[in-house]
Amino acid sequence: MTLNIGDRAPVFSSKFEDDTEFSLEEHLGKNNIVLYFYPKDNSYGCTREACRFRDEIDDFNRLDAVIVGVNRGSAESHRKFVSERKLPFHIIVDSGSRIYGLYDVKSGIIGERVTYVIDRNGIIRHVFNSQTKFNQHPDEAKKALEMIEKGN
Repeated sequence: MTLNIGDRAPVFSSKFEDDTEFSLEEHLGKNNIVLYFYPKDNSYGCTREACRFRDEIDDFNRLDAVIVGVNRGSAESHRKFVSERKLPFHIIVDSGSRIYGLYDVKSGIIGERVTYVIDRNGIIRHVFNSQTKFNQHPDEAKKALEMIEKGN
């Protein structure tokens, strides 16, 4: 199943790196969601991407967006990554690639880098898929959120 802009985002619940629960459904009607899938904790590109989201958190807060990372690594790896990089958001532990499957994100040896912007109504409003343009993912997400706020 391929997800496209305008499709309803698959609803799921899962655990974050700190063992708290995340439910997409609980955010519907309340927040926009930036759901970003990345290949590996502490790799060059993934660290740069996460730190860009971190450094621009005020912009995302202003746009009423919750940032959620998704990765297949262990909770321990994610806890270290969040702590060492002082990330102000959580990372879902998707070791079984269940959420990767729901969102049609390839989870091979490296795994894809894909960012979904989901509006308050649970509709996918933007998808950005680029393995190498890790610095562009936060910019793409902000542009999409700004369009949502303008009513487009």
